[in-house]
Amino acid sequence: MSVRVLVVDDSVVIRRLVTQALAEDPSIEVVGVAANGRLALGKVEQLAPDLVTMDIEMPELDGIATVRALRSAGHRMPIVMFSTLTERGAAATLEALSAGATDYVAKPTGAGNVHEALRRVAQELVPKIHALVPGHRARPTTRVHGDTVAAPAPAAARPGSRGPVRLRTLEHRTAPVRAVVLGSSTGGPAALAEVVGGLTAPLPVPVVVVQHMPAVFTRQLAERLDRLGRATVVEAQDGVALEAGHIYVAPGGRHLTMTAERTGLRGRLTDTPPVNYSRPSVDVLFRSAVTAVGGALLAVVLTGMGADGAAGAGQVADAGGLVLVQDEATSVVWGMPGATAAAGHAHAVLPLPEIAGAMERMMKEVRR
Repeated sequence: MSVRVLVVDDSVVIRRLVTQALAEDPSIEVVGVAANGRLALGKVEQLAPDLVTMDIEMPELDGIATVRALRSAGHRMPIVMFSTLTERGAAATLEALSAGATDYVAKPTGAGNVHEALRRVAQELVPKIHALVPGHRARPTTRVHGDTVAAPAPAAARPGSRGPVRLRTLEHRTAPVRAVVLGSSTGGPAALAEVVGGLTAPLPVPVVVVQHMPAVFTRQLAERLDRLGRATVVEAQDGVALEAGHIYVAPGGRHLTMTAERTGLRGRLTDTPPVNYSRPSVDVLFRSAVTAVGGALLAVVLTGMGADGAAGAGQVADAGGLVLVQDEATSVVWGMPGATAAAGHAHAVLPLPEIAGAMERMMKEVRR
């Protein structure tokens, strides 16, 4: 059964481009198009699409307002925003994600020809469609700790489901956590907002975050997160001293690593090749943190496509660190956290609303 997609954009060129790019995949069907948000609302009611691609700037009703209207009406299908890689486009995209959009892709600006533009759209959009449909449908949350447990029963076609997972026993620890390292991707901005906003106080150690996003987006993401809680959130710079109570977001397009130096922990940026098709990469951060402080770590893996972070989380756990992952029911895509849990690296799998509290408890438990 094909995935039914509604394409919403005021540009006839973009509508045609997206339609042609998706037509290359026989499992995806474009069931309709709309030139503005007002028309899109009617099309959603008429066609009941599985997923909507949404332009941001449109006449009559823009993309952000349309997302709000769809969510207010109870529509839960994934909405993927089409964004430009500019300051204005990044700000609008993050606003759309806050309003309830699921993810975004970049518009193919600068493509040399139509074929190149089609390739870019298909390369970015098609994998997201397959990951998000029907993976966005949440089910009752199961809270798990300790020994062998069953993950929530996967839907028949739910991508990212990993089946039963074996969790590591949370053994008594005496070594204090010196840093928190966190990775996220698809659905990550909203998840990070809930975690940062859910902390009752800044953590007594630095928190270093890798979110898969372009450079302009990560800077604005850090600024938005900084307004949500009591911790100071900044985009990391090369050589930055990692201070307690601060949260450092890796800049898009560069790996962020942690080093232990005579003056304390520092963040270092590198331009080495992508890992797991990503730069910044969660695995790169996690591995460098183990090298820097051994097992004195709390690693957190939130919602995201792929498996970035799973191998690094294994190194954290093997070194004696703690690993916490978001559960399947509250993840937009249970790829990264699911891979970590399925590999047996997680000490706890929790719903998103419990992540911040669990982080605070784990910090206290090891500091007694």
